[in-house]
Amino acid sequence: MKKIGIVDTTFARYDMAKEVIDEIKKRATNIKIIRRTVPGIKDIPVMCKKLLEEEGCDIVIALGYVGSSMIDKYSYLAYSIGIQLVQILTNKHIIDVTVHEDEAKNEKELLNLCINRAREHAINALNLILNPDKLSRLAGTGQRQGEKDVGPLKE
Repeated sequence: MKKIGIVDTTFARYDMAKEVIDEIKKRATNIKIIRRTVPGIKDIPVMCKKLLEEEGCDIVIALGYVGSSMIDKYSYLAYSIGIQLVQILTNKHIIDVTVHEDEAKNEKELLNLCINRAREHAINALNLILNPDKLSRLAGTGQRQGEKDVGPLKE
């Protein structure tokens, strides 16, 4: 049985993990889900590593949420580098599902972004571990998780 780890934070303003879990359960019955919650974004990389190495997860979905202040953006940079390092050290994927608060114009748009990005990346995680050829068929098609797809460039 494949295992998907999910890491989220108490800092986030929406429970994106519930969207990920629902999407996975709708699409796959043979997946074990292990969810862990940490205080903030800089705590996510070590929990991802623990899920991959100690819990035997095949992939982890990291649900980051970044506020709009400069310190939040610096925290995101540290987090992003940490996530890359964990992927290199474990040779396994971590899907970074980060929502930046200043991506949206208002709270309704921000909520929709959280929901849609979480669900679309849950599908990406399933494809990476169950059906990687499906992603190859989408190469160059301008996919945007959480927002409207932009489509491919025309020759």
